[in-house]
Amino acid sequence: MAYIRYKEVAKHFDFKKIIDNKKLPSYVLDYVYDDEILLAAYRVGRDHGIITTKKIVLFDYTPFVKPNKAITIIPYRAVSTHSIIFYKDYAKFYMLLDSGNPLLLRFSNLGSEDKVRLRLLCNAISAAICNQEIPKKVIDRIIHNDLGFKKDKED
Repeated sequence: MAYIRYKEVAKHFDFKKIIDNKKLPSYVLDYVYDDEILLAAYRVGRDHGIITTKKIVLFDYTPFVKPNKAITIIPYRAVSTHSIIFYKDYAKFYMLLDSGNPLLLRFSNLGSEDKVRLRLLCNAISAAICNQEIPKKVIDRIIHNDLGFKKDKED
């Protein structure tokens, strides 16, 4: 779940699966601007979350009673502190915004590759929050899915 100032921003942002950037709906890609790179996209049911080199964008679609779509944009420049806690098969990523609002994102069903990807994403986010350039090698590893695991060659 994602929260801002103890008020729920999205009902359920328990990211369970990374998705291919090429399979994202066009309305999601509309929030990735020319001066940034899309690092990762996650999906939970109808909801999406994307992580770029400059921000996190959360899409929360509610189809019941009064259907609506809430879009929350968190620029890294608005984050004052951050931490990640890894558990056996999930992780919690905490951020405190300059406004004093906390933000929590949970990543579940993590395998070894997912944990490495998330560590690299956090490294990139940390650099951006600290107003430093994200190392090109980190961006390249994320984009090219170079997570340090050898792929079996097909004969």
